[in-house]
Amino acid sequence: MLKFYFHPTPNPMKVALFLEEAGLEYELVPVDTLKGEQHSPEYAAINPNRKVPAIDDEGTKVFDSTAILLYLAEKHNLFLGNAENKAKLLSWLMFISSGLGPYSGQAVHFQHAAPENLPYAINRYRREAARHYQVLDDQLANNTYITGDTYTIADIAAWGWIDRVLPVLGENELDKFPNLSRWFKTVDARPAVAKARSISGDILFKAEMDEEAKRALFPQNY
Repeated sequence: MLKFYFHPTPNPMKVALFLEEAGLEYELVPVDTLKGEQHSPEYAAINPNRKVPAIDDEGTKVFDSTAILLYLAEKHNLFLGNAENKAKLLSWLMFISSGLGPYSGQAVHFQHAAPENLPYAINRYRREAARHYQVLDDQLANNTYITGDTYTIADIAAWGWIDRVLPVLGENELDKFPNLSRWFKTVDARPAVAKARSISGDILFKAEMDEEAKRALFPQNY
């Protein structure tokens, strides 16, 4: 059975949504990143980058959320859209993985986790995150979903981060992007989203951002 290494953060949630959309059986393996479990030798053998998510598909190990989505979508022939739109799908997936995700993550870090208030960094990452929101908003002006009329792994990938707009940009900020807001409500209403949100409901993950958590999440600072 497929093992899914999980923490309830944006990138693992993308994979959770795919698994629930696809109806695949899997074993959920919690990785408490605030306790530093991602740095264990056992987990490093699954993901040498020591991040979540990762999967072990009966011996085939895949890490990075975009790689996992592509692997599972191609293996099961699901959520890939039309064959003629393959280039568009790949382009938007890379836009999300190299732009929307990292800039959103850094916006969250410098606003909520950095030990110093650094206005330049906050402005830089918030504005770049917002710029990526605008690119998506423009794309969705004439498209139901990111690559066209079909729900794909590009939508699943983007949902993981747009779902965290509050810590990235702030309250009511998504309303400034009406097409993206409409798209998000459409995706967020899918039954699989509610299932994905509940997969770890009985798991107690560490929540305190104390010294242990900071050392686990940002070891390079020490």
